[in-house]
Amino acid sequence: MLLTREGIKDVEKWRSRGIKLPNYDVEEISKRTKESPIWLHFGAGNIFRGFIALLQQNLLDKGLIDKGIIAVESYDYEIIEKIYVPYDNLSMLVVMNIDGTLEIEVIGSISDKIIADPSHSDWERLKNIFSNPSLQIASFTITEKAYNLKDFSGEYIKDVKEDIEEGLDKPKHIISKVTSLLYERYKAGKYPLALLSLDNFSGNGERLFNSIKTIAEEWIKKGFVEEGFLNYLTDSTKVSFPLSMIDKIVPRPSEEVKKKLEDLGIERMDIIKTSKNTIIAPFVNAEKIHYLVIEDKFPNGRPPLEEAGVIFTDKETVEKVERMKVTTCLNPLHTTLAIFGCLLNYSTIADEMKDPCLKKLVEKVGYDEGLPVVVHPGVLDPEEFLREVIEVRFPNPYMPDTPQRIATDTSQKIAIRFGETIKSYKQRSDLKVTDLKYIPLVIAGWLRYLMGLDDEGNPMTLSPDPLLEDLRSHISNIKLGDVDSVKDNLKPILSNVNIFGVDLYEVGLGERIESYFKEFIEGPGAVRRVLEKYLGCKE
Repeated sequence: MLLTREGIKDVEKWRSRGIKLPNYDVEEISKRTKESPIWLHFGAGNIFRGFIALLQQNLLDKGLIDKGIIAVESYDYEIIEKIYVPYDNLSMLVVMNIDGTLEIEVIGSISDKIIADPSHSDWERLKNIFSNPSLQIASFTITEKAYNLKDFSGEYIKDVKEDIEEGLDKPKHIISKVTSLLYERYKAGKYPLALLSLDNFSGNGERLFNSIKTIAEEWIKKGFVEEGFLNYLTDSTKVSFPLSMIDKIVPRPSEEVKKKLEDLGIERMDIIKTSKNTIIAPFVNAEKIHYLVIEDKFPNGRPPLEEAGVIFTDKETVEKVERMKVTTCLNPLHTTLAIFGCLLNYSTIADEMKDPCLKKLVEKVGYDEGLPVVVHPGVLDPEEFLREVIEVRFPNPYMPDTPQRIATDTSQKIAIRFGETIKSYKQRSDLKVTDLKYIPLVIAGWLRYLMGLDDEGNPMTLSPDPLLEDLRSHISNIKLGDVDSVKDNLKPILSNVNIFGVDLYEVGLGERIESYFKEFIEGPGAVRRVLEKYLGCKE
């Protein structure tokens, strides 16, 4: 059995193995989509294939639309070459239930794939799609760091600097590419469009808008584009940037899932690692639970995604939902487990939840320190959401999610995941920042993680992070047992507003974090001892 358009024509063979197939003509939908595209998506990886494409699949299955999605990859072109081309843009979603059962579905809603590189032949096609009045949505899962145009020192990063100087013809950075494509749409007729960030961080739509606006303003200064283009981008009746809250855990592909698919007779299910370190497969394994809440602001219309479970609401409600999830009820807990999971040599998030110290720590960060500052969004209940995360989602033993994956790019996330709660405590008259105990403990744990040594003092590989070199320039001066060098080396980090969203010394937490950190570096086994001391737990 082959995962190709020809292969899935043997319907009975697939269904006899319990695999759900598209309830529509994949080739006909692909043809219609290319003729009159309505939705393209930047970021062709796992979260897109395992969640966003599933939404459109649901609408296609119900006969509510007759167009698919076009996948666009702007960073790792091997994804297109090795995962899209050989499988005719089909993918397989494997839902991993908490009882160990699998739900398998072939996703056929990805109707085309494009490499977003000005030197590739696809670029002209992409420009034509952006010039097409039918296009309603350009959405994004490009990771949070892709929205950052500046480095640690506040200077434009190399690609952005070159794009600003060289103009629209051969942009390198994803934001420059999108801005140049929007200029094509502007020139074609100032057609309306929604640019929908589905990346997992606070204020995602606003960040996307600000990044694109920055490039446009720099190009205006250089004379590459006219002032009218900026007017177009800032007119929400023409170009909108809806806020969203997305939530679905989609870990790296599992070897166990691969074997189960092969045992069913499905061929060529190999997991690959690209030269850019993307780990991907023809299948996506994911949890069943998911949420997507979007600000209903689409100037050129949109598919009826509410029929696929998406919650559409106003901006204020989205802000409350994503703040609930990103700053208190899920993401901070994930980062907490990532940091200590690496230090304590855990290989899965589920195994960490069996550790009474780590389970208690996330409960303290979530229930004790997070919930007091949550504003109830109305459409979801924060306490129930948090309970589901801690009791159902994280402990799922069939979800092969790793602390090492979650630890990626922590410097880009920590201001939102912890800094926002710290700010809320500072702003509230009934709460004191200095009452926080567990969030500072997690921050100290992150600094201990950056030493690149596990709790036994053995070297460990640190997950990729754009600020790793800068952070290590301070942390590497500290050795286990050397408490005297702590303050001088931690102060440049803990006082950095760009990292934490606040100066941690100014809010009264810097010294507490230093104190925790000194305990963490007392020697081998200190991380475990400190957790037991402050949480009153035993492994």
